[in-house]
Amino acid sequence: MNIRWEPYVWKESHPAAPAEIAELEAAWGVQLPEEYKQLAPQHQGMRPTPNVFDIGESDNAFTCLLTLSLEESKEGYAIPTRYSIIKPYVPSGIFPFGMTPGGESICFDYREVPPGQPRIVLVTTEMEVYLIANNFREFLTGLHELRD
Repeated sequence: MNIRWEPYVWKESHPAAPAEIAELEAAWGVQLPEEYKQLAPQHQGMRPTPNVFDIGESDNAFTCLLTLSLEESKEGYAIPTRYSIIKPYVPSGIFPFGMTPGGESICFDYREVPPGQPRIVLVTTEMEVYLIANNFREFLTGLHELRD
């Protein structure tokens, strides 16, 4: 499946510095998936199309890829901000990279997986955790248009 990335947080592409990925890995003490490391700097703050993902018997939407860059006027979309919101309420090893229209966080889940191979989970606004995909690639290839 081909994913098109469209501006969402900013009006145009806003690439991040490659060092921002390394800083994030160091801060979290994890190895991020290679696909994410290639994608995030170029598409931070952008919306994927298609953007619908399955969660159990229902579906949800991937609003945007959170930003690696922390910019005061856009801090609600920044990874550090989203992480500080969920960190006190979710198990250790869960880190946000995306969000839904309802303010839920799409996260890497490093609990009980090999390094660099986190599962993808949804953290609801009630801080409940639900499995979406076994890895980042599976999550991206599972994105689809809204079904009737």
